[in-house]
Amino acid sequence: MIKEPHATAAALLPLVGGPANVTSVAHCMTRLRLGLADRSRVDDEALRAVPGVLGVVEDGASYQVVLGPGVVGRVTAAFETLLAAGGTGTADDRADGDGRNGDGEDGGKTAGADDASVTPAVAPAVTPAAGTTVAPAADTADALARRGAELKARQKARNATPLKTALRRVADIFVPLIPALIGCGIVAGIAGLLTNLRWLPGLTPALTALSSAFMALIAVFVGHNTAREFGGTPVLGGAVAAVVVYPGVAKVTAFGTALAPGQGGVLGALAAAVLGTYVEKWCRARLPGTLDVLLTPTLTVLVSGLLTLYVLMYAAGEVATAIGTAADWLLTTTGALAGLILGGLFLPLVMLGLHQALIPIHTTLIEQQGHTVLLPVLAMAGAGQVGAAAAVYVRLRHDTSLRTTIRSALPAGLLGVGEPLIYGVSLPLGRPFLTACVGGAAGGAFVGLFAMLGTEVGATAIGPSGWALFPLLAGGGWAVTAGVYGGGLLTGYAVGFLATYFFGLPDGAGRPVCDPEKHEPRPADRPGPRPASPR
Repeated sequence: MIKEPHATAAALLPLVGGPANVTSVAHCMTRLRLGLADRSRVDDEALRAVPGVLGVVEDGASYQVVLGPGVVGRVTAAFETLLAAGGTGTADDRADGDGRNGDGEDGGKTAGADDASVTPAVAPAVTPAAGTTVAPAADTADALARRGAELKARQKARNATPLKTALRRVADIFVPLIPALIGCGIVAGIAGLLTNLRWLPGLTPALTALSSAFMALIAVFVGHNTAREFGGTPVLGGAVAAVVVYPGVAKVTAFGTALAPGQGGVLGALAAAVLGTYVEKWCRARLPGTLDVLLTPTLTVLVSGLLTLYVLMYAAGEVATAIGTAADWLLTTTGALAGLILGGLFLPLVMLGLHQALIPIHTTLIEQQGHTVLLPVLAMAGAGQVGAAAAVYVRLRHDTSLRTTIRSALPAGLLGVGEPLIYGVSLPLGRPFLTACVGGAAGGAFVGLFAMLGTEVGATAIGPSGWALFPLLAGGGWAVTAGVYGGGLLTGYAVGFLATYFFGLPDGAGRPVCDPEKHEPRPADRPGPRPASPR
């Protein structure tokens, strides 16, 4: 476990090439995100060996070190302090470049939640005693981790497309907003619980205001992040997007209909900020410096603002309404089937990176209805992954290194983060990835069935999943909603486990290749004639 953020930051900095190689620093819920001048100067293996590092990720232009929730913010602050000081630190705060402590002993690993495609650190294979027959290398955790990394690298190269680039940009716009969505979502849940129990009536209006204020102004934050991501001036992006939530738009009529504050929501804000960025760039490329200071901001706000009012807000409002209607219809009409498909396909979407396209959809539903009904269904994919990993753990009980990897990654899986298990266990093994999808499909069908029966399960924020989603559940009464969601998780665990145990591994995969007591090959594997069977 990371106990001293400054020591961890001091260990990481030289392994990413030193201060001169770091061009930008940011963090999300679980990852330290770095911009690097020269990727070749990074020592990946040594980074994975640093105590507390759960894995490393390379996603487009950013290099990400997975540290886990809560910890990443403290390490990022210490990392930025070291950068400002030129990378200097006290001798006690530094760790050796190989990830070991000053006494030469390895630091321990701590599993935790992460939200990235991770190549996990794995334990070394156990050296067998003399005279034993070891299992093939393909069955060791090291080999599986290498195979998972190769699969991930090939997948990344195959999907380096404009669509993937656009999805990464969408993620970079919305991921920084997730901590606020989580905090406001939990406060909203507390306010709802107090209201239902009729407790503290004087406090609930204040809690409602706290939880609703961010959502009322989320368009401004989306506009700010969008302009920054597309190379514009962030404050101009926020200014253009602010018109979407300004109460005065109720006096504006577009296509014969009066606009409503918030119409179009985050989709309208996203489109407005993108338009504003292109207008700003066009102006800066053509106006001389003396006029640029005055005219560029004015034309950016004026042109993109008017187009937002008279075109984008109306169009985005129609799209947002259609998304809400479609999500409700999907679960209330075809709930079991929809849950089966969504729960079963989400792991492949995560593997391909296409799940990022769902972030604005979730945000739109939360903005419209107060919760997203899709997230609890999709969360069942993680349950199937956990069940599959547990079955591998039970079947391959003689593979010590692989079981160590599963033990370290399971806590993250229980919190809904399946990537360490995907790339470290199920995907390299092959069939367990498919049986994990079967478990996710079963859990999704369970939640979808209850949606058809009138028990809607939603989440007031995005980000957490698995057991971490319970405080954010919404829909009907919390107890009923939590019961349905918990039942879905248990269904996903059970089906993922059973499908993997009976169909996800080759016959004999769990058998030892030597007698564990005598450390000798089994009689059937010794050269020479087989012993006669007893009559």
